[in-house]
Amino acid sequence: MQLKVIYEPPYSIIEIYGEVDASSSIQLDEQMKAMMQEEIEALLVDGTNIQYISSAGLGVFMSYIQEMKDRNIFFAIFGLDEKTLNVFEILGLHKVMPLPPTKESAKKLKEG
Repeated sequence: MQLKVIYEPPYSIIEIYGEVDASSSIQLDEQMKAMMQEEIEALLVDGTNIQYISSAGLGVFMSYIQEMKDRNIFFAIFGLDEKTLNVFEILGLHKVMPLPPTKESAKKLKEG
């Protein structure tokens, strides 16, 4: 897995490439932790290039949901393919975080 961070104020965007499994989820968690130490307004995760995500990877996102809500940080994961989106929906994660199809639609959600 590879991560790339892009800043498009007010958005901080993490692009994920490859498979998010038990070992690579540690790197994702470290990146999320670093983002939480910054003064961010909105965090978007680009899931367009996620090939696979394990329960450990899902757990990383879930572990930051409450902190982002408490700090009023907008959070969305966009661009998931149908198979990956289905995993999120089966687990009910679409009820606690937006999962829009594109970056543009994620930004529109924040803008309200």
